[in-house]
Formats: sequence, structure tokens, C-alpha cells
Amino acid sequence: MNVTRYEPGAAAMLPALRRFTDAADGQTATLIGDPSLLDREPVALFCSVQCPGDLILKSYDLARSLRTSPLTFIGGFQSPIEKEFLDLLLRQPVTQPGQTAPASPSVIVCPARGIARMRIPRPWREPLHTGRLLLLSTFADTVRRPTAAAAARRNAGVAALAGRFLILHAKQGGKTADLGERALAAGKPVYTFDAPANAHLIALGAQDLSRLALQPAGTGCVSESDQG
Repeated sequence: MNVTRYEPGAAAMLPALRRFTDAADGQTATLIGDPSLLDREPVALFCSVQCPGDLILKSYDLARSLRTSPLTFIGGFQSPIEKEFLDLLLRQPVTQPGQTAPASPSVIVCPARGIARMRIPRPWREPLHTGRLLLLSTFADTVRRPTAAAAARRNAGVAALAGRFLILHAKQGGKTADLGERALAAGKPVYTFDAPANAHLIALGAQDLSRLALQPAGTGCVSESDQG
């Protein structure tokens, strides 16, 4: 895989990438995959490490339904449910002979580690080749393992790029809940499952997931709740 690097202040750096690196204190950006995915307004995806069973099942169902949506998602995909969600998003829907392939989501994965020497998981290779996946990092190649501090820096970059937030579950008082609160304070829409375990997010201003438009922002397309 080709690796592209942008030094801080590089003239060729995309505006979106500049926002990402500014949030990471102006570090060098490393990319693997199609950089044009940065031109889209991605939806940030987050979920706490611990997630109630009913929300796990709902998350799986949601991921499957999004496999024919042209949305672009961004995140670290580090927690167990985030990883499962990513795996489902990257699977191509099965089509019958003669059928037109449906739209597919694209994903920007931002590991909290260096990526140039990273072993690319097998399920990621085909989406990388077809332009559906971009790996993005501001960490040195020598950083091989994520830490809490690295994850916090990575999440700041993700938040800077995202236009909307999809929080499957956030433990009350936890770091994911804090991300949601900061996003709302910045005027960015936050969506979550309307469930007792997410009541604190709803109270802060998060919207029920049924209001998340399953088309890129600004297309004027109907949302799930408007689709009869």
C-alpha cells in the first residue's frame, strides 16, 4: 500500500486534513488509501467499551442497514462494538447476477498509533484498493500501541473532521459521553439510540437515531423517519 505523508503547513495539505492535524498539535499526517474521502463530511462513530446487550443487538442491525448507504464514517474503531460495526460496514452487500450493486459506505479509520508499518487486516485490503477505506494517523511509525493519551489526541482529530456524531452508547460520566457533550456544545448534531442507558445523552440534546439522515449531509434527502 502506498503511504502518503503531509508535514505541518504543507501547501498541498487538504483543508480537512489541516483541521485534523491542528487538533493533534500540528503533527505530521500519514495516509494510506484514497485521500478524496476527506472531501466528504464524515459521521463520527463512537461507543463505550461496555455496552448494554440490547444496544449491542441494535448496533449490529443498524450497521447492516447502513451497508447500502453512501455515508462516510470516521473513528478510531477501537472499542469492541466499534470494531464489529466497522467489520459490518466494510462487507459488500450480496447482489444477484444482473443486479446493480447498491451504494456502499466509506470509512476513515484513525488508529491511535503509527500506520506506515502496520499490518493491514485482510478484511481491509479490498476496501482500500476500491477507495472505500482510508487510514489516517498523526502518530510516528514508532508508536505501535494505543494509549489513553493517544486515543484522546486521536479523538480530538476525529471530532474536528466530523460533521455529525453517531454515539451508539456512552457510559454516563465517561470519555465517550464527554465527546458527545463537546460535540453538542460545538453545535454538531449527535444521534444515539433512544434507550434508558442513553438517557443522559438525550437529556444533553442528543437526537434519536431515527432522525439521522441516511444520506450525506446537505443532500436534502429524507431521513429514516420520513421514509414511510
